[in-house]
Amino acid sequence: MRIAVALALACTLCACGGGEGTIQETLIVSAAASLHDAFSEIESGFETENPHVDVVLNLAGSSTLREQILDGSPADVYAPAAVAHMDAVADAGAVLGEPVVFARNRLQIAVPAGNPGGVENLHDFADAALFIGLCSEGVPCGDHARATLAKSGIVPSIDTNEPDVRALLTKIAEGELDAGITYVTDVASADGTVEGIDLPPDVNVTVEYPIAVLTASPHRDLAKAFVEFVSSDRGQEVLGERGFSPP
Repeated sequence: MRIAVALALACTLCACGGGEGTIQETLIVSAAASLHDAFSEIESGFETENPHVDVVLNLAGSSTLREQILDGSPADVYAPAAVAHMDAVADAGAVLGEPVVFARNRLQIAVPAGNPGGVENLHDFADAALFIGLCSEGVPCGDHARATLAKSGIVPSIDTNEPDVRALLTKIAEGELDAGITYVTDVASADGTVEGIDLPPDVNVTVEYPIAVLTASPHRDLAKAFVEFVSSDRGQEVLGERGFSPP
């Protein structure tokens, strides 16, 4: 990730000497993998309004991003899929101001198109004959899924633990797994390659997404503008179209 960011910054610096309209500043946004589609569209919209800015999305599991930030990797904005990860970064003095919750999400069982494993509900996650996947422990989608299974009194038979929700979704879409637990928004983004099965409301969880400018950002004003764009009517419209609930 450090190499990729360094290359992006080098390209930006080279562009500074060009004519009018060239990119002058790079804004690095470290965001949860489940925000991939929504933030890709938000990135485009923000760059349209700020043509001198190149937004670089660093998308991964929230815990991975947290460790990158605490290890000193460059980043201007942090948007994890759990308040606890933001709190850890804030407690280390790496957050500027107060984080803002900008979206909410819910869990959903995800199965390949056609549901070849015949999965019906969470109880099927205890069936050792099925291939079951979750996100790894420490990753929000994995922690939320385990909390939901524990609430249901189910001990899952897990065949794989994936580093983030997009990696899990890919294995489900390709038929490598019979089922997993992802977010509603990820199932919606799968273009029919994955089907969703709703969880009982009494065991489901509401996932909150906070966002904040990072203390080490060399572009604080731009970072604040990006955070404001995410929370604006346009940003909220994009998030809503991708299945996120308002804060």
